[in-house]
Amino acid sequence: MNPLKRFFDNEAGNATEYALIISLVSIAIVAGAIVLGTGLSTLYEAVGQALP
Repeated sequence: MNPLKRFFDNEAGNATEYALIISLVSIAIVAGAIVLGTGLSTLYEAVGQALP
């Protein structure tokens, strides 16, 4: 039996696996927001310094 089919046929572990996937996605979203926020802050500071 191929591993992907076995993964989707396993009903007992699906909730745990989905919870792990959701937690990893949320961590990635938070990390992306932090990086984006830092980048925007740096950009706005540079624009503010360039203005007379």
